[in-house]
Formats: sequence, C-alpha cells, structure tokens
Amino acid sequence: QVQLVESGGGLVQAGGSLRLSCTASGRIFGNYAMGWFRQAPGKEREFVATINWPGSTTYYADSVKGRFTISRDNVKNTMYLQMNSLKPEDTAVYYCARSRSATATRYYIEYTYWGQGTQVTVSS
Repeated sequence: QVQLVESGGGLVQAGGSLRLSCTASGRIFGNYAMGWFRQAPGKEREFVATINWPGSTTYYADSVKGRFTISRDNVKNTMYLQMNSLKPEDTAVYYCARSRSATATRYYIEYTYWGQGTQVTVSS
C-alpha cells in the first residue's frame, strides 16, 4: 500500500526551529521528486519546497527561502524539511507529497501521492 507519513510538527515560539520528516513506503520514493506544501486555516494549500530525484536540485517558495531547507535520504526513504527562524505566519498543516516524475516541481497538480499532514504552530 502506498503511504507517506509526516512527523515532527508541534508548537514552537517565533524564531525557533523544527524539523519535519516524511517517510515513504519503498516503492513510491525511488526515482521521484518530492515536495512539501502547507495549508493554513481558511487558505488554499500552497507550495513550500521541492527536491528532485536523487536530490541535486531544490526550489523554495519566496516566503521560506533562506529559512527552510529540504533534503532527502534515499536509503531511508525519508524526506526532511528543516525550518529555522520560524514566524507566526508559518503556522499551518504541512503535507509531504510525491511527484509524478523525477523533476522537482512547485505545481500542485504534478503530485500524485500525499501524506496526512502534520500541524506546525508558531506562537508570537
């Protein structure tokens, strides 16, 4: 069964850090780009970061560039999102997703598998 499971969310003060993880069942991780998206209450889901297969190319939303780092461990079938200098506006449910190809993409429609999400709350 195809599965993506996020972890690492929680409550943190502004300026703090969190690291999210996304572990995939083996057959859906290899040879595919991965991405992180987020959705705040009352807002649409938005792109955060993406990484290609095998992990040489990354793209970020302007709002997180310089603060967030996406990476992947292809042996552990796990993707990460290191989030530093967190702001209250980063508060959202964060979702990991697998793309339909090896090319990193910020486009929602290119992702075919999604995790259940993990809540990140940043207090001011």
